[in-house]
Amino acid sequence: MKPLKFTIEKEVAGALARAGQIQTPHGVINTPAFVPVSTKGTLKSLTPEQLSDIDVEVTLANTYHLYLQPGDETVSKAGGLHKFMNWNKPLMTDSGGFQVFSLGVAFGSEITKLAKGEVELLLDSPREEVKKDGREISAHFKPAKIDEKGVTFRSHIDGTAHYFTPEKSIEIQHNLGADIIFAFDECTSPQESKHYQAQSLDRTHRWAKQSLEYHKSKENCQRQALFGIIQGGRHEDLRKKSAEVLAEMDFDGYGIGGSFAKEDMEKAVKWVNEILPKEKPRHLLGIGEPEDLFMAVEQGCDLFDCVAPTRIARNGQVYTKSGKINLQNAKFAEDFTPLDECNCYTCTNYTRAYLHHLFKAKEILGATLASIHNIYFISHLVKGMRQAILEDNFEGYKRDFLSKYVK
Repeated sequence: MKPLKFTIEKEVAGALARAGQIQTPHGVINTPAFVPVSTKGTLKSLTPEQLSDIDVEVTLANTYHLYLQPGDETVSKAGGLHKFMNWNKPLMTDSGGFQVFSLGVAFGSEITKLAKGEVELLLDSPREEVKKDGREISAHFKPAKIDEKGVTFRSHIDGTAHYFTPEKSIEIQHNLGADIIFAFDECTSPQESKHYQAQSLDRTHRWAKQSLEYHKSKENCQRQALFGIIQGGRHEDLRKKSAEVLAEMDFDGYGIGGSFAKEDMEKAVKWVNEILPKEKPRHLLGIGEPEDLFMAVEQGCDLFDCVAPTRIARNGQVYTKSGKINLQNAKFAEDFTPLDECNCYTCTNYTRAYLHHLFKAKEILGATLASIHNIYFISHLVKGMRQAILEDNFEGYKRDFLSKYVK
């Protein structure tokens, strides 16, 4: 019995976009769907109950961080991550590869999953906080080293040495117990040469095969779905090669990983999704801005995770139908209107002036209320895309939203 069943309900004529359902042991994910990031088993500033109240169907936790703290074996003893964090809906964990990369080869270079830095940094917090907070980056920190079998790295918390192999990543994710897990990969810098990208891609493909073989050898394969990760940077031939190689492997679905330049992202996603098996779900890793989500859906992606909605919320920025606003600006001090025309808890009960006050007073509630709104906004934007696909109106929905939304 497969741990995941994907059904396509409707496709958009002349595009790769589709609406579907992913059935998991912990419930159904209606796709396309946005996946908020609960990095350390919690979405920063929100309880799992608040996340559920927003009608979020799935969240993603981070293997690297949970391995270091509190430890995947501790989570396993607690009954798995679902029980540990009190989340009874579908749950995903990434492989930890991007975090090892970010805290290793790329640390200090301002490199993210996109060449120009538009997407989240590894710790779901601003880099200046990472540098200042000794509890986050240990004074003993040293960059990671990649070899053919895995990655040697030191904990950003206390400097202790660790070694991740594909088998180790899957073992950790088995202990965490998420419904959907990812194969271990190397996320290269967009600035690396094509020669290195090609070498790295071959290594990622070997690691994908090892991840899959290890996963299939354990009983967990009956209840946890494994996604392979496509790499290849911004190079068309490498991206297509990666899609072709992984499509031949018996993964339950596929993740599309960085790194590529933002201007290349749409082409790269299309190259890949025109090759990957149509009957399996596709997850675009680390993408969450509204205009990028429309692109991803149009080019055939079903899931997307990103920390951006909660990160900008903690800095006082919120999404509105006419673009992002910064609530710390003085003009909002006496603005007694809701954040937006929105049915979320925050907009139903509070004003821009109140949130302005909370951020100026450095009250934690500000981050909570702004995060509730931003997650609601992005989640329901994607739910609207799904409904538009079902109603044969995706282009109209996209045109109407983007005509009013200012980047």
